[in-house]
Amino acid sequence: MKPIAVAARAKTATRSVFRASTWDSVLVALTVIHAAALIVYPSILLVGVLLWWNSNTIAHNFIHNPFFRSPTLNRGFAIVLTVVLGYPFRLWRDRHLAHHAEFAGKALPIRFSRELAGQIGCVAVLWTLLATLAPMLFMTVYLPGWGLGMVLCAVQGYYEHVGHDTVGHKGWLYNRLFFNDGFHVEHHRRPSLHWRRLPAASCDDGQSSRYPAVFRFLEGAPLDALERLGASTGLVRRWLVRVHGRALDALLTDVADDARIVIVGGGLFPRTALALHESRPNARLVLLDSNADHLDQAREQLSFDVELRHERFTGEPIADVDVVIIPLALRGARDTVYREPPARVVLVHDWIWNRWGLGRRVSWLLAKRINRVER
Repeated sequence: MKPIAVAARAKTATRSVFRASTWDSVLVALTVIHAAALIVYPSILLVGVLLWWNSNTIAHNFIHNPFFRSPTLNRGFAIVLTVVLGYPFRLWRDRHLAHHAEFAGKALPIRFSRELAGQIGCVAVLWTLLATLAPMLFMTVYLPGWGLGMVLCAVQGYYEHVGHDTVGHKGWLYNRLFFNDGFHVEHHRRPSLHWRRLPAASCDDGQSSRYPAVFRFLEGAPLDALERLGASTGLVRRWLVRVHGRALDALLTDVADDARIVIVGGGLFPRTALALHESRPNARLVLLDSNADHLDQAREQLSFDVELRHERFTGEPIADVDVVIIPLALRGARDTVYREPPARVVLVHDWIWNRWGLGRRVSWLLAKRINRVER
């Protein structure tokens, strides 16, 4: 038989096994690797991280698009996932589909079934064997790792949805490692769309974060704590105002001295207002902050006239303003600000490795830069 014919027959056979895409074979192989890693090198971190990763990649994709054409193979793989995760796949599936139904305004009750009973039995057998044959490993490694994985899954689920809104993440590294899970807004709009096709369905009207879901707690709170620390230490405070002032001055050379400048989220430690007032005492400064307590703290720190506005920045264009300055701790779609600047000139505080348009480094020590974009 000719090699081309053999290859064609092999390709046809592979397609007959996988239902949606032969790329799902990668996810099946990674499940085997996951199981092998747990056997060869069991540790709390490995158990927890792999449980979280598998649940949000392989198991999640298998819920929406079962990998195999054969129902028997799909039932078998569900049992494999149950044992590898230490959690009944059918329960994970039913809870997740109920979650999608809730976002669509429907109710989908979770019902007990023979499949679920069988998978619960598999978990019970696994845990019994581990507790009997390796009690120390079970108590000191497996259970803490399993608990860590469940906590990570809970954090992931919480930050993927703020209130009733879905939040995505378009970072290339996360989406490579998590098989496009960051396209979460697109996934909720078309849950049955295969993971390979999600980037092509990318939309710009949904909420997006620069952090993957499990790291989204970094938005706001830790940076707020650093702001308080900087504001409370005289030497650090003066240094922060100076290095930010240098970068701001370099980016505003063509802006009038009496320009109207809106500083978003600048209340907690108003270093941007302080820096601008030193070089541009005639500038008309506006502090826009959604936290009234932060504005009260700013009022105590500023000895010059500044308009304080208790409002949430929405990303929409701001009328009668020359410059808008966006903080590093912005909660929302930073990419949208870059693509659709809300003023003629927008300065965006960002990490030093994120270059957009014209930019100036604030400090290597702070790992910060300020980027300038124009409408």
